[in-house]
Amino acid sequence: DAICNFVICNDSSLRSQPIIFNPDFFVEKLRHEKPEVFTELVVSNITRLIDLPGAELAQLMGEEDPKLPGANSTASGFFRSLMSLKRKEKGVVFGSPLTEEGIAQVSQLIEYLHKNLRAEGLFRVPGNSIRQQILKDALNSGTDIDLDSGEFHSNDVATLLKMFLGELPEPLLTHKHFHAHLKIADLMLFDEKGNKTSTPDKERQIEALQLLFLILPAPNRSLLKLLLDLLYQTAKKQDKNKMSAHNLALMFAPHILWPRNVTANDLQENITKLNNGVTFMIKHSQKLFKAPTYIRECARLHYLGSRAHTSKDDLDLLTSPSSKELQPLKSQKRSRLDACHQEETQQRTEEALKELFRHVHNMPDSAKKKKLIRQFNKHPTALTPGSDAPMSPAPRRTRSRSFSGLIKRKVLGTPVILERKSRDATPEPERVSKENVHLLQKCGSPAHMSQTKLKSLESRKEEPCRRMRARLLSKDSASL
Repeated sequence: DAICNFVICNDSSLRSQPIIFNPDFFVEKLRHEKPEVFTELVVSNITRLIDLPGAELAQLMGEEDPKLPGANSTASGFFRSLMSLKRKEKGVVFGSPLTEEGIAQVSQLIEYLHKNLRAEGLFRVPGNSIRQQILKDALNSGTDIDLDSGEFHSNDVATLLKMFLGELPEPLLTHKHFHAHLKIADLMLFDEKGNKTSTPDKERQIEALQLLFLILPAPNRSLLKLLLDLLYQTAKKQDKNKMSAHNLALMFAPHILWPRNVTANDLQENITKLNNGVTFMIKHSQKLFKAPTYIRECARLHYLGSRAHTSKDDLDLLTSPSSKELQPLKSQKRSRLDACHQEETQQRTEEALKELFRHVHNMPDSAKKKKLIRQFNKHPTALTPGSDAPMSPAPRRTRSRSFSGLIKRKVLGTPVILERKSRDATPEPERVSKENVHLLQKCGSPAHMSQTKLKSLESRKEEPCRRMRARLLSKDSASL
């Protein structure tokens, strides 16, 4: 259902309506039609940004069961057993795996809260437990609820939303993504010497979250977007509700990111990272659900790179008179886009090479470092950033080895290439002496020089020789 259908509408009253274009259309199409290709493309770029060992990468790909903190602990505290007992009471919506039906029911709560964001202590102040139970039963039964009737308070609805997220079998961001989120929180900027600083690298964190959200299950991604939009709008009105992005993260991190059946003691080393990670998601939620530019381009080229996906209707549209008029404009726009994309790709490549070059030189002395440096030295122009590409040798000027070719170049002005072609097509002309060259120069341009004139010049030159041979033959015969 993520793929849209294009419909041509002939209603003149609707032609003035704006056209909605989804820049991630080909991304969603690739995810829906070829999930294996899509996952491989996204995960390869995730591993470019964060370092995931083999076990954690296998967990991210779903090839192994995730190893979570507190899983091997023998202590079973009161809170852990209480949370597990709560999840045994499954309903149609609460306590069940996330489905589109459950999202449709919960979206009513989110829509109502968008209208009541000014309540002080929203998501922090608990509501009335009796009203919450009535509302919970109504959602589980699938009945229509009129939240605007005034029967329920905004704190009731906010608490019930947190309850729904907390009773999911696994967190909204899933167990297999847990270690990846810890690594994203560790992405820091580097100084000029290549040393890691304590300043978060926000651009890389946003890019990593964009990629990670792309491989979330579709229901999880849909609900996560609705939730982060709500929390983002709530934080924008913190002057009224007293709930900043950090305060909201403290309320929701245990429900959307913490592994199930763990306590704060199990996450002592990472609890700050997790809370700060959710804070970052809330602040930058408007950027996290857009696919990176290079993912869009790869998905677009996957479909538009070949003509196999062009339908008959598309061909009919392309051959219409109006489309022929737009062909030059489309080709110019496409050439500009290709040039911009090539420039952006080249810039990304240079930045990646610089970072790799800096990282290798800052590595401790080891056999691996020496091997990498040898590879840099073998291909300095390809691997070293800032190096210019080797200049291609200038083409050697071809020469004609025949004397006739020399005459044609200097006297007749014939290019070398044409001389070669004519030499292959016709037999080589007779050799011409210096005297003939002098005569040819007097004749002027090649247009006035015909083959008959050349033959007449040759005959004039050989006439004295014939007369001399005749006189010698006559003297010899007389003497005899």
